[in-house]
Amino acid sequence: MSHESICGASRRSVLVAGAAACAGALTGCAVYGREPAAGPPGRPAGGQPGTGGALARTADVPAGGGLILPDQQVVVTQPAAGQFRGFSAVCTHQGCTVASVSDGTINCPCHGSRFSVQDGSVVQAAAGLTPDQQPPLPEVAISVDGDTIALA
Repeated sequence: MSHESICGASRRSVLVAGAAACAGALTGCAVYGREPAAGPPGRPAGGQPGTGGALARTADVPAGGGLILPDQQVVVTQPAAGQFRGFSAVCTHQGCTVASVSDGTINCPCHGSRFSVQDGSVVQAAAGLTPDQQPPLPEVAISVDGDTIALA
């Protein structure tokens, strides 16, 4: 009696199944922190914010701080009273979504990147990098009409 008939599976089928499982696991790792090809409603494919959608009310954004809108992949900051800025919520290190705004910085939980609420510049680069080696958060055009903040 051959080994294949005892186990019920050929060596080839076991290898194919193992390769498929590894490919699935690697695919999940490759897209961690990235937006799917077709973004949420109001957003074009490729993860870039669309235009015209209301994001928040001015009262939702604390002076000296900011508001993270993960579904829109946008951070709205208010560096000084009445000044509003928009930035991508996707960290420029490895594509994680930033998680908090505090003490004048937009903070990424994945590798410690911190960006200025003023201009998106790198205040603290990801572990192992210098601020010169990491790009700033890209600016996102926003508009303020009365008490409504929207994508421009």
